[in-house]
Amino acid sequence: VDGRWLDALFLAIGSGCGNWLFGIDSGLMEGMDTATNGDLFNRSTQAIFFNYKAQPIQRMLDFDYVSGRDKPSIAAIVTPGASAGGFQKAFFGRTELAIPVYSSIHTAAAAHPLASVLINFASYRSAYESSLLALEEPTLRTIVIIAEGVPERDTKLLIATAQRTGKIIIGPATVGGVTAGAFKIGDTGGTIENIIACKLHRPGSVGFVSKSGGLSNEMYNVLARTTDGLYEGIAVGGDGYPGSTLTDHVKRFAKMPQVKMIVMLGELGGSDEYGVVELLKSGELQKPIVSWVTGTCAKWFNTSEVQFGHAGAKSGAADESAEAKNSALKDAGALVPESFQAFEELIRSTYDSLVEKGLHVPVLDVEPQSLPKDLKTAMKKGELRVATNIVCTISDDRGEEPTYVGVPISEIIEQKYSIGEVISLLWFKTLLPKWGTEFLELVLVTAADHGPCVSGAHNSIVAARAGRDLGASLCSGLLTIGPRFGGAVDAAAVNFKVACDGNITPVDFVEGMKKKGQRVEGIGHRIKTAENRDKRVQLLSEYAAKNFPKTKYLEYAQKVENYTLQKASNLVLNIDGCIGALFVDMLSGCGQFSDAEVMEMLELGALNGVFILSRSIGLIGHALDQKRMKQPLYRHPTDDVLYAESEHPKRPRTQN
Repeated sequence: VDGRWLDALFLAIGSGCGNWLFGIDSGLMEGMDTATNGDLFNRSTQAIFFNYKAQPIQRMLDFDYVSGRDKPSIAAIVTPGASAGGFQKAFFGRTELAIPVYSSIHTAAAAHPLASVLINFASYRSAYESSLLALEEPTLRTIVIIAEGVPERDTKLLIATAQRTGKIIIGPATVGGVTAGAFKIGDTGGTIENIIACKLHRPGSVGFVSKSGGLSNEMYNVLARTTDGLYEGIAVGGDGYPGSTLTDHVKRFAKMPQVKMIVMLGELGGSDEYGVVELLKSGELQKPIVSWVTGTCAKWFNTSEVQFGHAGAKSGAADESAEAKNSALKDAGALVPESFQAFEELIRSTYDSLVEKGLHVPVLDVEPQSLPKDLKTAMKKGELRVATNIVCTISDDRGEEPTYVGVPISEIIEQKYSIGEVISLLWFKTLLPKWGTEFLELVLVTAADHGPCVSGAHNSIVAARAGRDLGASLCSGLLTIGPRFGGAVDAAAVNFKVACDGNITPVDFVEGMKKKGQRVEGIGHRIKTAENRDKRVQLLSEYAAKNFPKTKYLEYAQKVENYTLQKASNLVLNIDGCIGALFVDMLSGCGQFSDAEVMEMLELGALNGVFILSRSIGLIGHALDQKRMKQPLYRHPTDDVLYAESEHPKRPRTQN
């Protein structure tokens, strides 16, 4: 095959386009240098992944595993608009991970300060905004932009921001890069089989940089055949204005002792390769560099300008041609083959020369860790790796004894944990202070029952007398718990907290609820009045005054009560309102939760859970009481029903 046409074929494939497109050169940005000294990545590098993509994430984790990393390289995922506390599942070898998901780059970076890389899989429409936010995060050092088609103006602004903040950008329009045996970006290197075949699971001695992601993957295979393999490889991307250039990365490789030789694959268009020419002429680059610029076939086209897939791969000025660049590199001292066909052999001979001269001792091969097969492959070979259906973060029953949030059941028994402390572990995943767990227990006691006439007890009694079992009788009563029975605790807690934190006066709060047509939950009682207070409210308030560090929300609720009592004597702070306000005081005052976490617990219904747990004691008691007394089927007395039946409707007259 004629080498010129082989070169044309590789250029078209590397550009990700089988057709050659015509375009207009938009010029170059001069003086851009975002290179950093030394490695971009190591075996401890962790990344934040923007815009969830299952395959590249799993490929990164598979690379981590076969490379023998101790920890996965993905710390978090950012999905704009995601709810707090979410996660995405993936495998790290045989271990299934729950990778946390955040709604913003800032939140993810704050939660994972050791993550230094953002891998941005946003579309070209939003890649600019998300990358700009990442560049402003102090803990993120390298930003990788995968998207093709990012507007050139946006890329220039990102490059300027990167220079100002001392960050490095890889891309746009890149597959990423890889530090062999340490860290891999997304789909770089392809499948795990190709990773192992290219010896990317362990470090070699060659630094490689290219514009093309497709040709990078092919060149990793070439390097595995001709040398002891890759040390670091970067695909800067095929756009006319890459965030970091071929020259930037060659300059880094020149300073890295692990890199013994450099291989560079450029392409026609632009002037990036001339930066490497200057490095050679100035003596800053002393290591052998084997280089080839693809696109020598462009001269065979009868046109002044031809674009080969990549935005930056286009023929134009004479000095941007592949021939001119190859010639300049060769004159400056780079090792340049006569054609792409001879590229592989020149890499081999250059490497062999280093070894023969004693300038390099080949890296020994390392056996990669065996990776479990995925479902389809495993079924054929009798191996399985199946995703779990449930994630549990509060308990574990797989060891010798159950644990509650890591606390063995033996410790719970030996140290005599109270029911409040067990609730603290299983509900809040922490140990609340003693005064907090005692408060929970007081609530359980005081709210356990309120007589047989309330709706929950009534339903449990009716179900028990209908012959239903204890579980059904309990559930019958529990189903009445909601906005009008028990559920007022949640609403009261949220309303008092929001109003108090918002510095809304009690008067404005009450009148505002009235204007909305909403009840003031936690205020009002059918029986109790200002002259006949609820003893339970009094006892809980006294306990809080003695033991809580502060009762900010209870005091606010009491001020609301002072105002509502001016309207009617039964508009007192009831047990729901008291428990709700004190529950917020407990969570806020224990020093273990942020304000957002407190609100999340309220919105999740934790307070309602306390009422359900407490009232279950009484509901079970009523069901057992009825069964013990062998009470017959209940039928409501007719004299307690107002029959307001309407008149017999008249049948409409039909027309013939």
